[in-house]
Parts: sequence; C-alpha cells; structure tokens
Amino acid sequence: MPLDRSEDDREAPPRSARGPAAADTETMNAKAEQATGLGGADIGKLALALVVLAAGIAGFYYFANAAQALRVLGLLAAIAAAGALAAFTAPGRAARHFLSESQFELRKVVWPTRDETLKTTLVIIAVVVVLSLLLGLIDVILKWVVLDHLLKIGK
Repeated sequence: MPLDRSEDDREAPPRSARGPAAADTETMNAKAEQATGLGGADIGKLALALVVLAAGIAGFYYFANAAQALRVLGLLAAIAAAGALAAFTAPGRAARHFLSESQFELRKVVWPTRDETLKTTLVIIAVVVVLSLLLGLIDVILKWVVLDHLLKIGK
C-alpha cells in the first residue's frame, strides 16, 4: 500500500514557478559563496602591505639616530601606505563597506540629551551609595553577631 506524500515531502516547484524573488535569492547566495576566497592578486597586495609595514617598523628602529619626528612620520607613512594597499583587496573592500554601514547606522541612533544622561548618572550613583551602605550595615551586623555573641557562647 503506497503512502501518500504530504505537502512537506513534495519536490520544490520549478525555478520559474517560485517567482523572481526566489531566483534573485539563489543568485545572491551563489555570489556570496563565490566571494569567500581570496584571489592571487589580493594575496599579493596583502603580502606587499605587510612588507611595507615591516619596512616602516624596521626603518623606525634602523634610523635611531635621526630626529624622532622624522622617524614617526616615516612610520606613519608606512602605516598609511600599507593600509591603502590593503584597502584595495576583497577584505579591504568588505571593511570599507562595513565602516560606511556603521556610520549610516550611527546617524540613525537617537542619542540621549545631556539632561537625560546627567539624570541617569545621578540615579546610578545614588543606587551605588545606597547599596554600599546596605552592604556595610550587613557587614557590621554579622560582625557583631559572630564576634560578640557566637564566639562568647562557649566561654
């Protein structure tokens, strides 16, 4: 006797029957899966960025007799050059995209006013003071009970 197949067991309809949204999602998923690896050019750029950074750090210590300001400027230039090289790789583009999205989200945040911040801070300070007084009182009571009463019972 054959079992009836439930709706959950049915095969998925053909791609065209699922609508354009499903096709777009599948395309986006395929693109996301392909973008996970680093290409040879990206690896080369990242390696070059590391070499530039290492050269800047080595130069900072090699030119120890030079003026401190020049050494720091050289190190900062090496850091900037290495960062610029790394920014043009796939991880660098992802980091730039993340930073731009973060800035966009920060603009959407409703920050508290100075008055709200001050009031909240004062409430927190008051709660901390009250709790510290309560804990101090409990400590004094326990000390009084243990040292003055319980330890003198056997004497």
